Amino acid sequence: MDDLFPDSQTCPPRLLAPGATLLAGQALAQQDAIWQAVNRVLQQAPLRRMQTPGGHTMSVAMSNCGQLGWISDQRGYRYSDQDPASGLPWPALPPLLADLASTWAATAGFADFRSNACLINCYEPGSRMSLHQDRDERDFAQPIVTLSLGLPARFMLGGTQRQSAHQKIPLHHGDVLVFGGPARLCFHGIMPLADGWHPLLGSRRISLTFRCA
Repeated sequence: MDDLFPDSQTCPPRLLAPGATLLAGQALAQQDAIWQAVNRVLQQAPLRRMQTPGGHTMSVAMSNCGQLGWISDQRGYRYSDQDPASGLPWPALPPLLADLASTWAATAGFADFRSNACLINCYEPGSRMSLHQDRDERDFAQPIVTLSLGLPARFMLGGTQRQSAHQKIPLHHGDVLVFGGPARLCFHGIMPLADGWHPLLGSRRISLTFRCA
């Protein structure tokens, strides 16, 4: 699998759809510092599998950093300024990550983006994220910025209707995907993660999704 999905090399921005841009390999140069920053966050707010409003356990483990964190339980999907597992504020968003997210957004054409919430998702082989829209934020004028680390994945990018046709886009370690503007409310998801091994993260994929919540 690693031979089929090698880590990306830094490439020019690739427009996937109006408002959606792939920045392949953009994080490779900073991968060690990024991973150290993520590990420090996870030491304070460990990954956990949350419950959906319907009572199902998600296959993807999650945590957050920033002023707000995205959570799910029987009360619904929402942002909270506290980690429900500890009752404490979420760890601060590391300045390195905040600055990189702003730079990546600007590269994709969205100036002045400043994230106040970073959702950390951990996928293991078999984990998936079904097609959904990111609608819990207050300002849809701001883009979503997602960094992929570890095992490769296939990202599904559709239209603003669930039944719209969708692209299947390979995402590799170090890739950044930015979508906003006409793509801000596109349906998107991750296909079941295939088995594999990555030298930095082992048999996992971790995504960092930066938002203005």
